Amino acid sequence: MEKAIRRYWPVFVLPTLAAFCIGFIYPFIQGLYLSFCKFTTIKKATFIGLKNYAYALSDEGFWSAFSFTAAFTVASTVLINVIAFMIALALTSRIKGANLYRTVFFMPNLIGGIVLGYIWQILLNCVLSLLDKPLLALNATYGFWGLIILMLWQQVGYMMIIYIAGLQSIPEDYLEAARIDGASASQILFRIKIPNVMPSITICSFLTITNGFKLFDQNLALTGGEPAHESEMMALNIYNTFYSRSGGQWKGYGQAKAVIFCIMVILISLIQLKVTKSREVQQ
Repeated sequence: MEKAIRRYWPVFVLPTLAAFCIGFIYPFIQGLYLSFCKFTTIKKATFIGLKNYAYALSDEGFWSAFSFTAAFTVASTVLINVIAFMIALALTSRIKGANLYRTVFFMPNLIGGIVLGYIWQILLNCVLSLLDKPLLALNATYGFWGLIILMLWQQVGYMMIIYIAGLQSIPEDYLEAARIDGASASQILFRIKIPNVMPSITICSFLTITNGFKLFDQNLALTGGEPAHESEMMALNIYNTFYSRSGGQWKGYGQAKAVIFCIMVILISLIQLKVTKSREVQQ
């Protein structure tokens, strides 16, 4: 079997590699080049150097979107992971109907972001608000917490599944030995369960951080950046720069913002991975 795999590995690898190059590598390289250009279409691009980056880095709207996105990502990452871990603890404590609860909590993750955004827009604006004007259009703070609630509802169930898998992988001998030694529930949690579930924490933190920074469809559907772009996140800011204004310079500005955004997310994700992986323990 192993000889057959070694002999025919190109058959399995090359189609995936070709799709990856066509769907990701080539567009990324082309987008990187276009970030140094003024263009209206890909074939009508004029190289202008670093002018797009100079504009992007001096754009107050872009940095306002970054501040809003960073605050949202920090809050959503902490809340999603804490709540998901607590639910996972509860569902691994042999409660009745655990499988049903897992299904119920996971189901919102199957709904598309645009649909979720409009569902929660209706709920927050029409049901929860007693004001004449839509609640989310009054203040960016409402939009911020509306997005937090939406993301909690959508992603907690997915992270819960990962935490359940991590908790169930802890050897029962560790827990039994701790109970025999008289360890309390809090001691077992903080000294055995959390250290041994760090690989799951690494994965969930990575997913929630990247999801928070690249959030687009929910932001577009729920707040649209209102009021006055105060609840506009980075992906939506890039989209508006690229598509909402006519002229080749705006597409170049939007492309430069996208490259800067990509570099930011990569660096932040690498830092997070390094910090959390350094705390993982070997079983």
